Amino acid sequence: MEFTIHNQILLIVFGLAFLMGGIANKTNFCTMGAVSDWVNMGDTGRMRSWLLAMAVALIGVTILEATGKAVIGTSTFPPYRTANFAWLRYVLGGLMFGVGMTLASGCGNKTLVRIGGGNLKSLVVLFIAAAAAYAMLWTNFYDSVFGDMVSATTINLSARGINSQTLGDLTGIGNLIAGAVVGLAIVIYAFISKEFRDNKDNILAAIVIGLIIVAGWYITGGEMGAKWKEFADFADTKPLRVETQSFTFISAMGDAARYAMSPTDTSLVNFGIVALAGVILGSMLWALISGAFRFEWFVSGSDFVSHAIGAVLMGIGGVLAMGCTVGQAITGVSTLALGSILAFLAIVAGASATMKFQYWQMMKDS
Repeated sequence: MEFTIHNQILLIVFGLAFLMGGIANKTNFCTMGAVSDWVNMGDTGRMRSWLLAMAVALIGVTILEATGKAVIGTSTFPPYRTANFAWLRYVLGGLMFGVGMTLASGCGNKTLVRIGGGNLKSLVVLFIAAAAAYAMLWTNFYDSVFGDMVSATTINLSARGINSQTLGDLTGIGNLIAGAVVGLAIVIYAFISKEFRDNKDNILAAIVIGLIIVAGWYITGGEMGAKWKEFADFADTKPLRVETQSFTFISAMGDAARYAMSPTDTSLVNFGIVALAGVILGSMLWALISGAFRFEWFVSGSDFVSHAIGAVLMGIGGVLAMGCTVGQAITGVSTLALGSILAFLAIVAGASATMKFQYWQMMKDS
């Protein structure tokens, strides 16, 4: 079988995701944990790590665009920079995802990392979230439930003379200046904490994961990506989602569910599906090497119900918000899209509120 540019892209993506999974497991990089540490203990270490990953990705994308090494533009998957600013879907989807990831004990990326470590609860979460994401992506569920509401609240920025929802276009200062200012401000905030500077794992996770996001944009938005898109245009059967993109996991779960229904159709194997497999296997390798691999199952029926509800909210909310704690809060923020920033804030708000409610309920029952 010919080793096409499509195969090359998928192999590189798998390698990057494999590294992401291993690093996330080794360093305990966890966005839900970041919120939990901050809300419950006042510890901002993992939150600073999450923010630093955003800054690394943002600065990297700014450099790629300034040097012409990649063209991100408005035609990406998902369409982060679209001029149709659907603020409600970012906020509502983000809130749903934040609640869901708290109930399910981890975001999309952490779910994959936990599966690699032997957590069977997270495997169940993956199956349920994938089914919910499939319904949002590949059936009329989104149009029936959210379509009219989202359309009615969407702001057409292009009608107001604004090309996209990036901070550079919205402020008029351009993405180069906006990216440099925002990226540098986040880096300063992260490293101003001595406790954070002393935690090598938090720094390692942020830098590596941020650079992996940049690599995804470079591969699909640069010269290699142009050849990939040309290959797809002339292919007898066009592969799914051959677009400029980087790492995001909830829509990938929905695509994986679709592929599972037609496993002989290799055109359905895409960037996202390969990334899912890479993160799981990378995490598994580290878990085996470190001796941390162990099976875990639900401790009670209520534990299962909580995780199942969380998984549904993650699948629906993640697609509605057009991304998760990686797909929007790191990959999306790297494009300077206002919607990505809104989604990030909504995810944090949803998770924080859920954690506070869980703590209140625990105190009430004790």
